[in-house]
Amino acid sequence: MDKVIRFENSEARISCFNEKPNACEFHVMININNAKLPYPKQLEEIFNAFNTVRETEAKGAIPVFKRFFLSDVSNQKEHLTARTAEVRNCAISIIQQPPLNGTKIALWAYLVTNMQVKTAENGCLEAGHGVFTHLWTASIPKQGGGPKQQTIDLLNNYVQQLGRRHCTLATNCVRTWFFVRDVDLNYQGVVDGRNDRFDKHGLTPQTHFIASTGIDGRPQDENMLVQMDAYAIKGIEKEQIQFLYAPTHLNRTCEYGVAFERGTCVDYGDRRHVFISGTASINDKGEVMHVGNIEEQCLRMWENVEVLLKEAGCSFKDVAQMIVYLRDAADYALVNQLFKGKFPEKPWIIVYASVCRPGWLIEMEAIAIKAQNTRFPAF
Repeated sequence: MDKVIRFENSEARISCFNEKPNACEFHVMININNAKLPYPKQLEEIFNAFNTVRETEAKGAIPVFKRFFLSDVSNQKEHLTARTAEVRNCAISIIQQPPLNGTKIALWAYLVTNMQVKTAENGCLEAGHGVFTHLWTASIPKQGGGPKQQTIDLLNNYVQQLGRRHCTLATNCVRTWFFVRDVDLNYQGVVDGRNDRFDKHGLTPQTHFIASTGIDGRPQDENMLVQMDAYAIKGIEKEQIQFLYAPTHLNRTCEYGVAFERGTCVDYGDRRHVFISGTASINDKGEVMHVGNIEEQCLRMWENVEVLLKEAGCSFKDVAQMIVYLRDAADYALVNQLFKGKFPEKPWIIVYASVCRPGWLIEMEAIAIKAQNTRFPAF
């Protein structure tokens, strides 16, 4: 079920996957629609809209992950962290990726029912149900060094965090996000650092990588060049995981020196989760398609995502949320029109963030959920 709720100064886009009696999942995107409001008022409107959604459409659901998209993190994070400090049982990601409707803040929130939730160290939230514990880690902090060293340190810290829960990077982590300050300058360092750590921990072209987005974003800490969010699952078996390639449309990322999967799906007894990595207008040779044409790049991007979803037995109707990244803010009006036409009620947001290759004008990521009945334990 997808639904849009419009308030006086904001809009909430909601997807609900309800597979009773098991956990119900909600993805919620909240945007401000009045850019004239000062930041404190916009912040208040975001929280008011979210609380209303929790009390109505998502009644009984617990927020386990929130990502706040800010237009000026240096000046806005203090007010935001003061509001979120009281929310202990939720992984909270804060990144400067300005909403492209001209406002100062937007929110993606993920909520579930029937989960036992607790917060551990370093921004990691544990949400347990049945045999699985879902580990959402947000805004992992690390300072010092260049982008390669910061990436190595971030992954070292994360591996230690997983190890304390008897998990490993290769076995349990299914999704990462790397936010890179000035991606045109610093992305190669992130790639080098990630390749170094992945190789050390048994993630190679012959085994597998992890679904990921590497995108421009200003970390909340002024000393950081790289910020990372991650999602892992304790209790998962390798038979539950499938990697998506769509070879008719995309090539392996390792062919151009990058280490991530195009998509990953995870099967449970009652549902399938599909994580689509950051996907752009690319062909099966790794070449940028439709250079300089934002509309054609958007259409090719959709085509690539659709093929990945089809490989997972899904389609756009199963998509629960989408994040869209634009390099040029001047492209917003057209892309917004295209997304409104194709996805009138689904949760999506368009933010300002350069893609890792200058020729790509647009990139998107997505999460899909589809009901199924398998021999695996329920989500």
